[in-house]
Amino acid sequence: MKKLFACLILGALLAGPAHAQQVEPIDGIAAVVDEDVILRSELERAINNIRLQYAGREDQLPPAAVLERQVAERLVLLKLQVARARDTGVRVGDQEVDQAIAAIAGQNGATVQQLAAQLSADGLSFEQFRDSVREELMIQHLRNRFAQSEIAVTDAEVDTALQAMAGGGEQYHIAHILVALPEAATPEQINTAQEKIEGIKSLIDSGEMGFAAAAVRYSDSPNALEGGDLGWRGRNEIPSAFSQLVTSMRPGEVTAPIRGPSGFQLVQLVDVRDASQAPQMATQVRASHILIRTGEGVDPAEAKAEADTLHARLVGGADFAELARTQSQDASSQAQGGDLGWFLPEEFGPEFATVLAGLRDGELSRPFQTAAGWHIVKRVDSREADVGDQNRRAQVRDMIGRRKLEDRWERFVREMRSEAFVDLRTASVGEGDPAN
Repeated sequence: MKKLFACLILGALLAGPAHAQQVEPIDGIAAVVDEDVILRSELERAINNIRLQYAGREDQLPPAAVLERQVAERLVLLKLQVARARDTGVRVGDQEVDQAIAAIAGQNGATVQQLAAQLSADGLSFEQFRDSVREELMIQHLRNRFAQSEIAVTDAEVDTALQAMAGGGEQYHIAHILVALPEAATPEQINTAQEKIEGIKSLIDSGEMGFAAAAVRYSDSPNALEGGDLGWRGRNEIPSAFSQLVTSMRPGEVTAPIRGPSGFQLVQLVDVRDASQAPQMATQVRASHILIRTGEGVDPAEAKAEADTLHARLVGGADFAELARTQSQDASSQAQGGDLGWFLPEEFGPEFATVLAGLRDGELSRPFQTAAGWHIVKRVDSREADVGDQNRRAQVRDMIGRRKLEDRWERFVREMRSEAFVDLRTASVGEGDPAN
């Protein structure tokens, strides 16, 4: 859940409105992305927001030309993913955006009004923020569809992972630096990339530059500006290309250059901890819902209208449980008056988690849409619970699924980028490159 909020805020900081060219004067084109464009003003605004994040730490940023290229590439990927989401029918309504913004504000200990004031102080209009949240939610929905259609975790994989954890449950905090290679790279491109990654490794080994600073300056990975940080991962969450290396390293060590499907990488083991010492407490919620299904043979407008009517009746004082018993189309909870019991918010998907995060105990949501249909949720209660044993198998399955999704999603985005027409009109990136 925290990752979702981080993505939303990052997207808002990076990107202006999706159709900025409609509300700003034409001021020059920084990039052409298929049939869309990135304006020079969009790129400059995104760069300025990155500089704001590094206020007082400007020396950690790469040279201006490299920073411009990194931010431009991020904007290109955002454009491509949003376009693909639209093409596949992903839609995000105003109510879902409102729920997400309320959740973001709550995660930051603020009201929506306070969040808007902070954004204004940072030079970002609230409407720009709304547009960016909408786009990030579209990408999240696209990723979820991709996961549902592409990712499968077998019981045998879960059993194997549980057996491995029984022998030692270490978690590894890792970071990486990527020097990317295009599909079907030429020998010359491979040699250049290898020289660059070796040059970066030499800078780190000599102490001339720390790993995180080198990642910010030289990495081609989308998380370069976060110092290449990949966070804490279990053994089964580490990509197989370097999992054996990482588990035999000491904290602070950096691998030799590794050739992978996306290019050359350096991996640093930042720290190790015993998983049994990691926090096992989590916030569970108890909630009830009413579902109006959508799908083949169902008029989407009629389903939405029915959900709106039920919501109006609930606001007017109708009993939630009674309406759920008579109107909900969720067979598993209908007889219980919509009661879903105690669960972790993420168990029912990111849309549910986002909505629940924006509600207080006892509050009712507006109708919101998932792949199943239109939902109305009432958050009944919340509690802190030890989920270590109870959900161990589910957590391991999710852990393996996330690793597979990350690998396949990264490949999917690379393929989308390689197939797109992209004309970057940014400065040269040669400055500060150890390979030059």
